[in-house]
Amino acid sequence: MFCQVKGFAQEQISTLRIPRTSRPPRLEDFLGNRPRQAEVRVRDFRQFMPGDGNPVSQETSAFLSYDDKNLYAVFVCKEEPDRVRARRSKREDIWDDDKVAIWLDTFHDRQRAYGFVTNPLGIQLDGIHTERTGEDYSFDTLWHSEGRLTEDGYIVWIAIPFKSLRFPDASVQTWGIALGREIAHSKEESYWPFLTMRIAGLIHQLGTLEGIEEVSPGRNVQLIPYGAFAGARFLDRTAPAFRNVTEGRGGLDAKLVLHNALTFDIALNPDFSQVESDEPQVTANQRYEVFFPEKRPFFIENADFFRTRENLFFSRRIADPQFGVRLTGKMGRWGIGALVSDDRAPGRRVPEDDLLRGRRAEIGVVRVQRDFAAQSSIGVLVTSRDFASSFNRVVSLDTRIGLTSNWILSAQVMRSYTRRLDRTRRSGPAYFAELSRRGRHFTCTGRYTDRSPDFRSELGFIPRVDIRQAENSASYLWRPKGRSLLSFGPSVSSLVNWDRKGRLQDWTVNPSFQLSFDGPTNLTASRTEAFELYQGIGFRESGSSVRITTKRLKWMSTSASYSQGRKINFFPAAGLTPFLANSNTASLQLGFRPIRDLRWDLTQIYDRLGLRDGWGPVGQRVRAGIFTNHMLRSKVNYQFTRELSLRTIIDYNAVFPNSSLVALERVKRFAADVLVTCQVNPGTALYAGYTNAYENLVIAPWLPPVLSRTASPTSSTGRQVFFKVSYLLRF
Repeated sequence: MFCQVKGFAQEQISTLRIPRTSRPPRLEDFLGNRPRQAEVRVRDFRQFMPGDGNPVSQETSAFLSYDDKNLYAVFVCKEEPDRVRARRSKREDIWDDDKVAIWLDTFHDRQRAYGFVTNPLGIQLDGIHTERTGEDYSFDTLWHSEGRLTEDGYIVWIAIPFKSLRFPDASVQTWGIALGREIAHSKEESYWPFLTMRIAGLIHQLGTLEGIEEVSPGRNVQLIPYGAFAGARFLDRTAPAFRNVTEGRGGLDAKLVLHNALTFDIALNPDFSQVESDEPQVTANQRYEVFFPEKRPFFIENADFFRTRENLFFSRRIADPQFGVRLTGKMGRWGIGALVSDDRAPGRRVPEDDLLRGRRAEIGVVRVQRDFAAQSSIGVLVTSRDFASSFNRVVSLDTRIGLTSNWILSAQVMRSYTRRLDRTRRSGPAYFAELSRRGRHFTCTGRYTDRSPDFRSELGFIPRVDIRQAENSASYLWRPKGRSLLSFGPSVSSLVNWDRKGRLQDWTVNPSFQLSFDGPTNLTASRTEAFELYQGIGFRESGSSVRITTKRLKWMSTSASYSQGRKINFFPAAGLTPFLANSNTASLQLGFRPIRDLRWDLTQIYDRLGLRDGWGPVGQRVRAGIFTNHMLRSKVNYQFTRELSLRTIIDYNAVFPNSSLVALERVKRFAADVLVTCQVNPGTALYAGYTNAYENLVIAPWLPPVLSRTASPTSSTGRQVFFKVSYLLRF
């Protein structure tokens, strides 16, 4: 995929000069071979993979021009019609399709680039790539695209409004540019100019775009008013009691562009709820918190401005905000990000009679970064969270330095200052350093992480402190020419971790071997040997796993994995100490595309922990089960038109514990989720949804009432109907 691009040699950078046109190109001009006005044609596409610099296997041309309002790009791609993969799908759901793309480094600082990607039907995917944090496809903006299948391939038309870009306030523009094409069935990526994995980095190797003059985003004010209604019945587990809630609300998201480069966002009474549900993950018997990515639009837009190697700002920590203000953008080589929000959740979690009831947490995040050289930057991040008399402040200094064309050094120094509600204070430092080499065949990384026991980041995702951890990894890939086997080779990673007292806490060694075929198909087998100290007890763990993914069939994709070994029972039943057990985990993901407009994804996860021979509490039979976790998700999406879709999700999650061995509840959950979406563009959309979740819970009629588990999930614990409409106004 395009997000895997690495780079190419500086001396091969190309220059492209595009003309201004008085009549914008149209898709019909290329379908009918009609005369067109000024344009520049690009044909010399070269493979990024599997061949390194080989000509693109199928004829590819791109035609570029611009006028006062838009930058235009038209791709003409030759291919056998039955080999083109193109489905009508929701915006951004085109990862399995053929694709074309244009990347624009509008500040020409070789640090950050916009990406505009479409499949052969013109379905859009947009994102931002930075050398510091990689790709971020949560970025959304307004642009236009059309696509058409032809007898000998397909044609895609793209128009990118200058209003949708940020660039310097100058009469003559000089940007970085790359044009790309991906052929899905052969796993081939090709670009102009030539890109190679032999050296690290993407953006500093883009070609140079010249010829754009006297353009401006103009007056760029964006307003997105919204209205929402929700009616819900849910189980309040603290009372416990069933409650009915009916809510109607309206709000406004406003965006103002300052000096062509800075974006000021204000969310007044915003709807911070997320429309899409989280993907299923195993959460039973996990020692540390499981990461679920952010999905709320206000927080994911321009999130790369706040991102550092140590995750000090994880926006899901802001659970229930009422307002948000954000400033992001670039001024020359300076990047600026600032965010202010509140959070009502802490004041709603305390009892009704608590003096803190109704209080809000106050959130502030500031990020300033200075870019220098081709692949280097230095930045400062400050986060602050205040709740009543408590606070948590984190200050961080980070840098990324391109030492050579292959070697990158990253480092970060942090310190936290915390005061709790009981007025006690804690303060501690943390450190991070990484040296990595990227190449077409050999890749290696060395990383060191050091966190004080008193380091706290209440707005970050730092699941563990009191560590001094060293990690190393290396891999080598052979890349045969002219074969269906695209690459193969071994890799190995290791980890060793001590606490601040010098006591060994963990070590891990993980060798693996991978094979990659066209189709595409990937196969990986690995072995793990490990030691883990938990509650003062040392455990010797091990495991073996195999994973295969394939998209060889046009109408079906498959991903399957299986692992077995020895893991710790982290939550033993009362009276027991943690002990080592047999672990078996399997997952299967199937994606079906029987027709162009229909997609059905089926996910099944099985996780089991069982006693080992000669291990475990006295009196338990050999190989007794400790717990079994079953998860099943069925997700169906039908795309009536490019804008209108119907999506249904059925989820089942069950945990069957042996209560004499593990401190887990017997849980069964069943949920249905239906969503109708009409999305004209990222700001104009209509959502209508229904969710209903059932669980094996009842309220026992005791005094006071308590929750009790039943055999089947027959109680509706969360039911909701909601409608939301928003409309983009752009001035």
